[in-house]
Order: sequence, then structure tokens, then C-alpha cells
Amino acid sequence: MFRDPEGPIESFSFGTFVILGEEHSGSGDERVGKGKDVRVIGRKVERWKEREGHVLDRSMVAGVLDRGVEVVVIGTGEDGRLAVPEEVVKFLLKNGIGKVLVLRTPEACGEFNRLYREGKKVALLAHGTC
Repeated sequence: MFRDPEGPIESFSFGTFVILGEEHSGSGDERVGKGKDVRVIGRKVERWKEREGHVLDRSMVAGVLDRGVEVVVIGTGEDGRLAVPEEVVKFLLKNGIGKVLVLRTPEACGEFNRLYREGKKVALLAHGTC
């Protein structure tokens, strides 16, 4: 569970984000907003549709490249079950990202907000369930 009324990510609980006043949860026919897996770049919220399974690969993170991002925060789920291989982190760093942080999703939301409020060009890739 994560709460920060100042946002832009206002809250996260298992499978549900509230970002800039809008709920994002579920998947498929049950999707609300952008769904349970989100890509946030600054104030732009997108569905993280590339994420499949529980091991990230390069294709799943490439959506943050060439978008002026300095820091990528990866949320590995409420319990941290999404694996982020070192090769994925190296791929981001070699392609212009200055820093990559890998955290459980509640902590990732807090770090994203902190960096955003500091004026950093930050992206969040967050898995919203396990």
C-alpha cells in the first residue's frame, strides 16, 4: 500500500493505481483507465502493454527510450515478483538512461513522486499485482 495525496501518483494498492485523480486497474474486459500495469513519463500515463510474464526483457522497457527520460524507476510488483535481469538494466543505461532503480511497486511509486517533484525527467514502469 502506498499513499501520497500530493502525487502525481496518489495511491497504489494491489492491482490499483490512482494517478492524477484517475484510477488505473484490472486487465482485458475488466480494465479501468490504463490497467494494472502502467508506464508513467512525467504526467503522461500509458498502459504498459509490453509487460508479459514475470521476467522483463529489453522489448518490455524500450518504450521509455528516446523520450527525454533521465531516470527509470521499475516497480516489480507489490511483493517484488517481477524479475529484472541485469542485462535489461544495462540495456537502458547503454541507450541513454542515466539511472535505473528497481524497487517493489509501493516504494517505486514513492521514489517516482520524489524525483518528479525534484524536477527530474523520470519514468515509472510499474507492475501492479504480485
